[in-house]
Amino acid sequence: MALPLIWLGGAALGAIFVADERNKHKQLMLDRRLGRAPTKYLAEQAAPLSPSLLNRGEVKVKPEPGAVVCCFVFGVIEHTGIWIGDDTLIELHGSGLVRAVSSKRFLAGRSGSRIYQACDHQHQPLIAPDALHRAEQAIFQYREYDLFDNNCHRFVWSCVSGEEKSITSFNALNQQLGRYFDQALYWDELGDELALTSE
Repeated sequence: MALPLIWLGGAALGAIFVADERNKHKQLMLDRRLGRAPTKYLAEQAAPLSPSLLNRGEVKVKPEPGAVVCCFVFGVIEHTGIWIGDDTLIELHGSGLVRAVSSKRFLAGRSGSRIYQACDHQHQPLIAPDALHRAEQAIFQYREYDLFDNNCHRFVWSCVSGEEKSITSFNALNQQLGRYFDQALYWDELGDELALTSE
């Protein structure tokens, strides 16, 4: 008799959590429309709107050359690269090779089917002045790949900033990008025309 009560209690707590998350997301979207980035994100996370399978965002954006893009890897780890245009982006592959790939290839072997772009609160891409040039110059170079020390996030950061620095996680990259651009990041999904070519 106690087991069904525990299940009901767990279901009720789950429903409350989901409702709370929806309310937070609605408030975030309102703050974004009004140009108000919560200050805690600048200090702690730098990305109030991270890539999400649940909250895909209200606006889909067009990819822009030089922009930082990412996708899911098994729903947990994000893979990052630099968009260069014509359905092509530059990534550091796990083999250590820096390569130009199509969006379809970028998503191949990963769990996600969507690509996200780092944007400001007005859905404009955050692009460093020399990111595109640095990324293009790195094509076909080899880097000693390491999941935690010399990974895709470090490569992206080197394209954005010109600095070689260990970036151990996607969240750490968000913090560096937030400081670099001096604002909160919003990861917006790329538009449907790209999704159609990617799946």
